[in-house]
Amino acid sequence: MRVNYLVYILISFLTFVSCKGRIKEEKDDKIITIKGSDTVLPLAQMEAENLMKKNKEISISVIGGGSGVGITALLEGTTEIAMASRDLKKKEKLKFREANMDVEETLIAFDAVTIIVNPANKVSNLTEKQIEQIYTGEIKNWKDLGGEDLVIVPYSRESSSGTYDYFKEKMMDDKNYTSDVLSMSATGAIVQSVSQTKGAIGYIGLAYMTPSVKKIAVSFDEGKTFVLPTVKTAKDNTYSKSRPLYLMYEKGNSKKVNKVIEYFLSVEGQKIVANIGYVPLK
Repeated sequence: MRVNYLVYILISFLTFVSCKGRIKEEKDDKIITIKGSDTVLPLAQMEAENLMKKNKEISISVIGGGSGVGITALLEGTTEIAMASRDLKKKEKLKFREANMDVEETLIAFDAVTIIVNPANKVSNLTEKQIEQIYTGEIKNWKDLGGEDLVIVPYSRESSSGTYDYFKEKMMDDKNYTSDVLSMSATGAIVQSVSQTKGAIGYIGLAYMTPSVKKIAVSFDEGKTFVLPTVKTAKDNTYSKSRPLYLMYEKGNSKKVNKVIEYFLSVEGQKIVANIGYVPLK
């Protein structure tokens, strides 16, 4: 009888552990982490907030840090979804392949990379070439650009940022940043620094624009015409520095993240894209 009783206790304990494990697994299945691009961050926060109001069973955590940070977290299994303001790099694709991970890149919106200066700065227009020369260190004073005799203070995102990569490739023709560039860990920090520094210049995602900074009209035809970055000019490509924004996830995890992805792509989700200040897919 004692042996049977012990067996019963053991079976009961194993059943409890098994049930507890299933409960935890079911609970974890409702918790989704989205991590990465600071550009996508304000959009993802708003989308997540609205989705959680509609679906009380889902819990979504949204964390910034840069596209590279999100992609690394996806590779390491510490996030379900990575936010990115650029495509996967070749070396990243190789790492996912080596880890036997099949990654889906879902396009969710477009952004116009926006050049900002302090509102007290009299300069309102810059050519693409002049922006390159500022960030490579060839032009160091605003007087050389029609402004005051004032040292230029260039701000940039740090190298883990997708915006950093895009700006270097598309605005600087892949030239190296000057050593005078001040690297910031977050887009919001660039906005704050430029708003407080008269000689400052920086670049941000369009949705980060505030009255505390002034956006610059850019010429892509050597000074013939200047275009301000807006949703409209990004959509019709008159402001040509428009880039895609992505959510990335491992295909094996699609069942867990589908509701989030579908919401971003829904009519309601795309309205949020426009309201935040980015360009919807349609």
